[in-house]
Amino acid sequence: MVKYHGRRGLVYMSTSGTGNATSIAQLTEWSLDMATDKVDVTAFGDANKNYVVGLKDLSGSFAGFWNSASDSIYAASESADGVKMYLYPSSDAIGKYFYGPAWIDMNISVSVSDAVKVSGSFSANGSWGAV
Repeated sequence: MVKYHGRRGLVYMSTSGTGNATSIAQLTEWSLDMATDKVDVTAFGDANKNYVVGLKDLSGSFAGFWNSASDSIYAASESADGVKMYLYPSSDAIGKYFYGPAWIDMNISVSVSDAVKVSGSFSANGSWGAV
């Protein structure tokens, strides 16, 4: 099993559902949550709780430093048809990534004692996959 350092992670995102995804510069982290709905189907006499699995509730987040040369995250958050996203755990394993359409929410944080930071969250806007 090969292990990778997170410093080579990548996020590619388009600014619309039909646009081309490009690398989002200055990001420092991303996360992907692929939780699955579980419905309790425990019945009388069962030895323990039992569940059936429903749909994935795919969402995640990203964060980094504001890039004054690019407003792509803001444009993505304003998109009426969502965006395309590609999340790479490492550019050293460029053939492995997660991808799918998403809705984007953006935050910007400005402080007198810190760098200007940008962060956001995303939720699935269709089916996601992994390569």
